[in-house]
Amino acid sequence: MDLSISPGLLISLIIVVIGVLIISKGLVIVRQSEVMVIERLGSFHRVLESGINIIIPFIEQPRAITMLRYRKMGEDYTAITSDETRIDRRETVMDFPGQPVVTTDNVTVRINGALYYQIIDPKRAVYEVENMSQAVEVLAKTTLRSVVGKMELDKLFESRAEVNNEIQAAMEEPASKWGVKISRVEVQDIAMPEEVESAMRLQMAAERKRRATVTEAEGEKSAAIAMAQGQRESAILNAQGDKESAILRAQGEQESIKLVLSAIGDSEENKRTVVGYLLGQSYIKGLPNMAKEGERVFVPYESSALLGSMGMFREMAGSPEDTVANHLKNRNSSESGLRSGIVGGAAST
Repeated sequence: MDLSISPGLLISLIIVVIGVLIISKGLVIVRQSEVMVIERLGSFHRVLESGINIIIPFIEQPRAITMLRYRKMGEDYTAITSDETRIDRRETVMDFPGQPVVTTDNVTVRINGALYYQIIDPKRAVYEVENMSQAVEVLAKTTLRSVVGKMELDKLFESRAEVNNEIQAAMEEPASKWGVKISRVEVQDIAMPEEVESAMRLQMAAERKRRATVTEAEGEKSAAIAMAQGQRESAILNAQGDKESAILRAQGEQESIKLVLSAIGDSEENKRTVVGYLLGQSYIKGLPNMAKEGERVFVPYESSALLGSMGMFREMAGSPEDTVANHLKNRNSSESGLRSGIVGGAAST
């Protein structure tokens, strides 16, 4: 059996194979959020966007970009480097291992951070820097040391957000030259030496004790102020009560004197007699208290004259209380007689 192939058929087969190779090599499908940098004969030609794209095989080739990633295995980080022809334009997180940093108060801490970045210009990311991800990582570490090195340890714990913002602001300009946008930087963990951590615990306990002492002192101060204000208000009220009581007693004595004078007459001699009687009563009321304070009681010489006035007043008109009572009784009798005369006159009429 003759198995010879004609030259025409052979040429056709060769053309078909070449066509299949061209189609398989020249037809490129780029997925969403991915791009490819295409070089023609070694120089940049274009960037393939997502969708179906056609390139010339063997003449146009995709340019690979070197990416550095870390994989955490237990407490250690393993660096993985890969060359990728498809450039991912999504936001990427780089969790780089902890870095030793010295603060301004000479404390060495180990800071573990996370960096979020996004490739905006694939051409610059490929041609402006040899290893874009490694460059971003080194820039983040050096910027972290620079920013944290200007702070004290206590301020570092208090202002993590400020540290993150300063690192991001310092990285934006250099990263933009590589076609990379720094979304944010996060300080995840801060590890300190054991002796520094123990000293901070003691300091924290002392600070809490001081705050408790200050709070207790402020409470005692407020209580003392409130008590003093209460005593002050109580003294004012007592003084006002004594004042009103004294005024009422004086007004009562005044009314009593007026009634006595109206009953016996308001001549000067009667006035002196009534005043002497009242003073004598005050002396007599004070004698028991004077006797309580000592074994002997000294009565002033003037008191004999007052007691004489009291006796003369009693002989002449009785006590002032009796005089007032008699005066009121006589006035009531006269008023009742007047009413009886009016009623009798009305009846006879």
